[in-house]
Amino acid sequence: MEMAKMRSRHSSSRSREGPVRVPPKWRRWTAVGAAALLALVGTSGPTAVDGVEPAAAWGPVRGPVSAAAWLAFAGGVLSVDTGHRTVRYRACDGDTGRVADPRMRVAGGTASGVVTAGGTTYAYRVPLAGRTRGVVEVLRRHRQPDRLVGEVVTDPQPPTDSAGRRLPPLTGQLARVAAGTTNNRAGVTVRDLSGRYGHQQIAVNGTFRPKAASVIKLWILVELLRRVDCGQLSLDRGVLVTRADVVGGTGKLKFEAIPQVVTIHRLTEYMIEYSDNTAANVLIDQLGGFAPVNALIDSMNQRETVLAHKFFDDANDRGGENYTSPDDVISLLGAVWDAQILTESSRDLMIDFMRKQTLNTKIPAALPPRTPLAHKTGDLSDVSHDVGYCLTPRAEIAVAFLTAGPFQSGSETVRQLARTVHDYVTPGCTPG
Repeated sequence: MEMAKMRSRHSSSRSREGPVRVPPKWRRWTAVGAAALLALVGTSGPTAVDGVEPAAAWGPVRGPVSAAAWLAFAGGVLSVDTGHRTVRYRACDGDTGRVADPRMRVAGGTASGVVTAGGTTYAYRVPLAGRTRGVVEVLRRHRQPDRLVGEVVTDPQPPTDSAGRRLPPLTGQLARVAAGTTNNRAGVTVRDLSGRYGHQQIAVNGTFRPKAASVIKLWILVELLRRVDCGQLSLDRGVLVTRADVVGGTGKLKFEAIPQVVTIHRLTEYMIEYSDNTAANVLIDQLGGFAPVNALIDSMNQRETVLAHKFFDDANDRGGENYTSPDDVISLLGAVWDAQILTESSRDLMIDFMRKQTLNTKIPAALPPRTPLAHKTGDLSDVSHDVGYCLTPRAEIAVAFLTAGPFQSGSETVRQLARTVHDYVTPGCTPG
């Protein structure tokens, strides 16, 4: 994607207070997408519910089949876990939570079934291979059913092209860097976003699960922007920040006049650009606590990530900690990039915040000056992370470098990993 297309700013006029709704743009996309798909695949499918076909008939599933997948339709997701026989519908119009479906049918690489939660019935047919199409029908009393069609997402997404340039040889180089660290454990995941490498993904210790530190702020931001997209929250809303809200660590807000009313837009900006801990804690409160962020994580089947405490709140004394993994970070970054969890305008705003990151001693310090980046660090005395997007035109990638151990040596490991990836994937450097 050319970066010229990613400069649009989020218009505050799109962020409306009021009842839950699906934005008109998404409603149009859903109607057109569903009609086009149904014309291709027909309308036969599983047993009808209340006289309505729950899903279209699909051709054979191609590609690797996953035990967990989620359907990214306009305005929400339908998450399927075949191992536990559960589903979760989470969209602008509501969240079912995890619902058991003991009668879920798993056959031919597809999960299908019918569940009812809160008086609404959800009939779904979700292929278990990424980059395919699935359907969920939402049936409510006295209303026309909604047929939602979208792309299936798995972790990792399968490549679009296994020929041509290849990322797997990079795995060995990264493994040698990770193995060469004597004081730190490291994990790294890389996904091609440009198509130059067929959207391949590689990992070394991809499920490595250190403390998340400030990397968890990316999930807080995504959940907040998701609500903006749904019309449930306005970036222009003012929030009173008091002295009781101010905490230590990184940030800019603590140096300003307090108390003051701060817009949600500026709180999100500070949370990412300055890794502001006070802003992050205030935004957690605005979202209603940890549960909504963890619901986002669960709906995307990100098993290694959790938000369990605020920043600088003595979480260790209570036994809670925030965790993540390289694979989960790339799962989030990839879904944001592809506009599968946010609208394009919110995606662009999030990347704009990340481009202005002021803590630049890791990935940026390792790469040539003026290399276009959008990233987020995570720092504690015993972890050092840097994750985000390397935005070199025609070689865009998502990267997640996580380390545990002494901060200084971990930061050097991140820099070595970043240089290794950059030299491999950037045109004019070592060919892939």
